[in-house]
Amino acid sequence: MGTDPASTRRLGLNRKLVGWFALVGGVSAVSYAGRFTGGKPPKNAVYEYSTAANELILFAIILALVFWIARGLPKREAFALHRPASWRRAFRLGAGVFIVIAIANAALNPVLHPGREQGLTPSGWQSNHAAVFVLNLVALAIVGPIAEELTFRGLGFYLLQRYGQTPAIVVIGITFGLWHGLVEALPVLVVFGVGLAFLRSRTNSIYPGMILHATFNAAALLAAVIT
Repeated sequence: MGTDPASTRRLGLNRKLVGWFALVGGVSAVSYAGRFTGGKPPKNAVYEYSTAANELILFAIILALVFWIARGLPKREAFALHRPASWRRAFRLGAGVFIVIAIANAALNPVLHPGREQGLTPSGWQSNHAAVFVLNLVALAIVGPIAEELTFRGLGFYLLQRYGQTPAIVVIGITFGLWHGLVEALPVLVVFGVGLAFLRSRTNSIYPGMILHATFNAAALLAAVIT
């Protein structure tokens, strides 16, 4: 009796989905453990070299695990590594998502102070620490968004979309929020994750979300030191 190729493929995808949930759940558990046992976060973490070093090492490990889970899958499809059909439409959708996220952030920030909880809202610009700030900007606004988009809106969305676009968007949004191990910032992060997953769904490409994610992170960090 031959093996049904469709059943074999479903089994393989289910195993990869379990592996993806294990990775995301493990990082979330470690993040929350650090949040509840690590004490108050440093006020000016973006002016410390250790912040960039820790982030870059963590993202490298995460990407290695993500690519290991995705082994055997068609990489362009699994990570949506193709241009959107229309960049103009993608830009309009991205602008709409950006506005929604900005409104949610503006509404919740005075109450929840998500940046302060994460330790990424500095007290102001410190010119003597410009080099380390730029390094952290690269880590948090370029490397981080690339790694997280490949993890969530790339492989995660690919594995979940079999169950429907809407469930995939919602699950990706929630897991993305939990991934950061924050409490006060969780609502904003879930909105952020849902918005990026929606953009991925509508454009069938990871690139618009990467650009939006990087732009938002960079704008938040720059605004914190300018204002």
